[in-house]
Parts: sequence; structure tokens; C-alpha cells
Amino acid sequence: MTTIYHIISRSAWDAAQRAGVYHSVSLDSEGFIHFSDAKQVLRVANAFYSGQTDLLVLVVDTDKVAAQVRYEAPAEAPESSERFPHIYGELNLDAIVRVVEFPPDADGKWLALPPSAID
Repeated sequence: MTTIYHIISRSAWDAAQRAGVYHSVSLDSEGFIHFSDAKQVLRVANAFYSGQTDLLVLVVDTDKVAAQVRYEAPAEAPESSERFPHIYGELNLDAIVRVVEFPPDADGKWLALPPSAID
């Protein structure tokens, strides 16, 4: 099992549960849903979600994802050797292993993944 992570707002998670699948805005605009591996998620959280307090982390088993999973360099740094997981389609909810509360610290930043998010 390979585990990847996606930061999501509580309202987006509620909508996904009602719909039975998760369809992010980036799927429409970029053709895929952004994910991170365990080493990338804190950097992503601090770069894009600073100060937000209504966040969750989806812990996803790539073996259970119905859509194609690709590991790719970020568009803004195509020469980078770092690869991020992207899912090219909606995320089927049965691929989600856990949904974990993801509150920032008092300064609005993240210093560690919650222990319950790590396998």
C-alpha cells in the first residue's frame, strides 16, 4: 500500500460525502487532483493553507484509487526532480483510509502531521 495525502476543507469533505466521490476544483482547471506524500504535505499546507482552521487530511491508499495516479514534477518547476502524486479523475471515497483533523498551531502553521495520519 502506498499512502498519499490531500488537504481538504471540511465543507468540501461534506460535499464529497453527499456526492459519493471527491471532485476538486483543480480537476476541472488542471485535469487532476493534487496530492502529497508524507514528506511533502506539511510544506504544501504551509505554502497554500496558512491560517485556515477548517481543514482535514484525507489519507488515501493508491492501490484502491479507481482513477489513474501519476507522480509528476510541479508545473511551476518542471525541471525539479521532486514528484507529487496527482489523481487524474474523481477520487472514489472507498480509497480513503482515514480522514484526520488538521488544525494549525497558534501561528497558523503546521509543524507535524497528526500521528493518526501516519501509517
